[in-house]
Amino acid sequence: MTSSPHAAAPDPLQEIFAGLSRFPDVQAENLFAVDAADRLLLQTGSELLNQGGEPWPETITVIGDRYGALSLGALALGAQRIHVHTDALTARRAIENNLATLAGHWADRVRFLALDEVARDARLVLMNLPRGLDVLAEQAAAIAAVADPAVRVLAGGRIKHMNHSMNQVLAEHFGTLDVSLARQKSRVLTATGVRPDRPAVDFPVRATHQVNGTSFILIAGAATFGNARLDPGTALLLEHLPSLAAHTELIDLACGNGSIGIYAALTHPQLRVNASDHSASAVASTLAAADANKLSNRLRAVQDDGLSRMPSASASLITLNPPFHIGNTVTAQIAMKLIDEAARVLTEGGELICVFNSHLKYRSELARRIGPTEQLARNRTFTLTRSTRRSTG
Repeated sequence: MTSSPHAAAPDPLQEIFAGLSRFPDVQAENLFAVDAADRLLLQTGSELLNQGGEPWPETITVIGDRYGALSLGALALGAQRIHVHTDALTARRAIENNLATLAGHWADRVRFLALDEVARDARLVLMNLPRGLDVLAEQAAAIAAVADPAVRVLAGGRIKHMNHSMNQVLAEHFGTLDVSLARQKSRVLTATGVRPDRPAVDFPVRATHQVNGTSFILIAGAATFGNARLDPGTALLLEHLPSLAAHTELIDLACGNGSIGIYAALTHPQLRVNASDHSASAVASTLAAADANKLSNRLRAVQDDGLSRMPSASASLITLNPPFHIGNTVTAQIAMKLIDEAARVLTEGGELICVFNSHLKYRSELARRIGPTEQLARNRTFTLTRSTRRSTG
């Protein structure tokens, strides 16, 4: 059977989108490898270029791609090279996995770059709008600093997660701003042309804190959890941190701005701290704070998905203040993943010191997944516990 001469042309995105996987991200409800905002961003980009009779630029910048929908989609539509910035290591690994699985011949067309480099000389930027206005301001400033002066930035998101302040942030950095009509509960903001009078964005932020008479400095980028603040859960942990005199090494899992490792190293001079986080911003912030507190010789930080680089039964002490959301979705699954990672890496008799929102009731899970768990402190919002790794023999 021959096809009809009037049959619709095949959609170059259909096969890509059908095959996208979220692996190795943890599975959480209501999260998809591609959503309506991804589709609308690519559609808006195509429409914008078609109106001007332009092909897709050879190189485009993608910021905040979650699983590769934007990066692989742009390649399928005609872009030759993609420069990508993702803060989360799991997002980068998901994109790499989808590239290898769906389009291995494109693997050398995708480069992962730091935020301050990813938009250099860019004429077209596709980005998923971040949750925080400060993160958006940091991203907008980074683009404006190095992009082509006539750059077009297409920033998309689900309407329920967008607000008018996002328009204002983009308008402060770019000359014109157009707001698309809503489609499938999503919208795209199109910002064009770098403003010469754009405001300076003061990131990273620096702040000094004091706990139990010990002063320390935090330095953080906008995408770092807690920024340079001392979040209330971490404050409870630090205020009631038991003596670590019996230990020579601490693993600070999901380190955020590095506050736990910094304070522990300052109060225990024998301690070496091995910090990790899935966020590139968090790792950079922790390393900057270590330098500011003159701890660079005793504190290292790396980007990691959990503790994947660590061998089993190799650590006697881990601290953890687990996140309870992935993007805009509240879920306990990321916390359970990190607790299981701690259980794997702890030696028999090793300790996990963990702080969490009391209403989440993690204590029973800590006892089940790690071992006997005692409460060290509690306030109206948070609970601090110590779990001892039971024998696995």
